[in-house]
This record gives sequence, structure tokens and C-alpha cells, in this order.
Amino acid sequence: MKRPGPVLTLLAGLLLGLFMLTLNATTGTRTASSSYREKSPSPTPTSTTAAPRTSPSPSSSKIPDSSYSGRTDDDSSSVAVSVRAGRAIAYFCDGHSKEAWLKGPVKSDGSMRLTGADGSVLNGTLQENKRIRGAVEFDGGHYAFTAQKAVKGTALYRATATVRGARIDGGWIVLADGSQVGVVDRDGTPSAAPGIDPETGAVTVDGQRLTAAPVAP
Repeated sequence: MKRPGPVLTLLAGLLLGLFMLTLNATTGTRTASSSYREKSPSPTPTSTTAAPRTSPSPSSSKIPDSSYSGRTDDDSSSVAVSVRAGRAIAYFCDGHSKEAWLKGPVKSDGSMRLTGADGSVLNGTLQENKRIRGAVEFDGGHYAFTAQKAVKGTALYRATATVRGARIDGGWIVLADGSQVGVVDRDGTPSAAPGIDPETGAVTVDGQRLTAAPVAP
């Protein structure tokens, strides 16, 4: 029997080598593809939680500095209120013997509760920065009032002095029509006050010239 010739042996070796190269190439491709898929990171989940919204608090409305004066609903007395820097001082009088000085803070909504040393109370609200509507509780009485904003100058004046040995304490309210209402207390005895000059505050009490000054809290 004849052995295969060297040509056949060489041909068989070439075929085997081609087969092995093809097999390795195919296996390598699959392995690389599989490795890539394994190493690919999964997508990062997106958070759906929204940041909480912070609603800005409303700014407090500014209370204008001004003076207000008017009459009580029963037309028996007058009220003046002077507002400065969020505080108020008020004067209630009937032009004869009833009077009270009151003071206190003004809230951002325009409401106020003013109190006096004699126990009197004024509850009021500033409306549209044009008027104060409220009521005064004085000596057991209830006096509702409306005080309009002063067009110019001030609506409330006060003068204190010693005249002929007597302690003088006077208060004046200037109304929108220019009329005045006031009370002068002489050592605890009240009476109607003489008129003042609103431009200068000049007033004569018991023969002595005094100066009534605008009142501010």
C-alpha cells in the first residue's frame, strides 16, 4: 500500500489551519460582544421628586405717616389721630370737659388699639390710607367716629406750661373745615380751649402767650 504523498499531507495541514483560524475568529467576536454587553452600565434612574416650592411671604404694607381728624357719629365730640413710624397717638374731646389721650401701635393691616391712662380705649382701622374708622370707649360711653386724613399740616396740637402757678395742659383738634375743638386742663379742672393759630401754634391762655406744638407718637 502506498503512503499519501507529501502534497496531500501539506494540503490537509492547510485545510486544518484555515478551519482553526475561522473558529477562533468567530469565538473571539462573540466573546467581545458578550463582554461589552456585560460591562455596559444600566441607565441611571431620574429622580422625579421635585424640590419644594417656597412661597414668598407677602410684604407688610407700609402705614403712611399722617394725621386724621373728625367727629363722632353722634356729633358730640371730636377725635384726632397722629400716625408716625407704625405708632399712633390720639386725642378725644368734646370741647368742654371730656378728654382723653391714647396711644399704641398700628398693625400692618391698618388696625389699631390705643389705650389711655384713664382706662379709655380706641379701636380703629385705617381705610385706604384716607380715613380712620373706629370707636372710643370713654367713661362708660361708646363713641363711633370717622377721622379724615389731614389735607396739609397736622390735625393735633398740644401745649403744656405753668401759668400763674397752675399747671396748664391743653389739647386741640383741627378739623377738615378749619374749625377747632379743644380742652384746657388747669390743675385738673377742664374747660373749653381758646383757639390757636394752626400756622404757628400760637395761643393765649389766661393772659399768657403759649405755643401749641404738633403732636407725634
